[in-house]
Amino acid sequence: PDPQDPDGIHAALEEARKQGKCRFIGITSHRRPVAEAAAKSGLYDTVQFPVSHISPQEDIDLIDLCGKLDVGFIAMKALSGGLITCAQAAYAFFQQIPNAVPIWGIQKKEELQQFLDCVQQGITMTPELQAVIEKDRKELAGNFCRGCGYCMPCREGIQINTIARLPQLLRRSPWQQYMTEEWCHAEWRSSRSCSAPGPGSRHPVRH
Repeated sequence: PDPQDPDGIHAALEEARKQGKCRFIGITSHRRPVAEAAAKSGLYDTVQFPVSHISPQEDIDLIDLCGKLDVGFIAMKALSGGLITCAQAAYAFFQQIPNAVPIWGIQKKEELQQFLDCVQQGITMTPELQAVIEKDRKELAGNFCRGCGYCMPCREGIQINTIARLPQLLRRSPWQQYMTEEWCHAEWRSSRSCSAPGPGSRHPVRH
């Protein structure tokens, strides 16, 4: 949003703060340059950006930048859309970063219990958990799909978000459902014939 636009979203948020309807103003972005610019602008109290222990160092460094600028950092996709499966390792990683509050993306009651157990047990980084993180980085780090779904819908009907995640899903999830004739041939072949993102896309297909 344009902070100089008197009729824009940012002006409305500032007015809401003056009226006591909110205390803080935050911004969310999936693009690091945008998040960095927002942190440096002095306009926002928090920046929300996808970071996990398999993120590139440049993304993780954004947390330190926000800390130096007294901007709170909210780490969305802290489990990288479900690719990270060890709650203890993920929790211990963020315990080392006091300026970051992770959003775990919990879907099941038992997953919530895992993180409650981490809190109750006071989980911190250990050589064993560091080894788990290094294994995750080796297998999953790089140009991977976080599963945000912003590449959808595709005007050609291609299931971009699932296809982009197939390499990770085959390694980390029950894979039988993706070994059908439809997925192995029809869906995958359709994705190879089109490189243009759909009308709702913010990102190209990421493999």
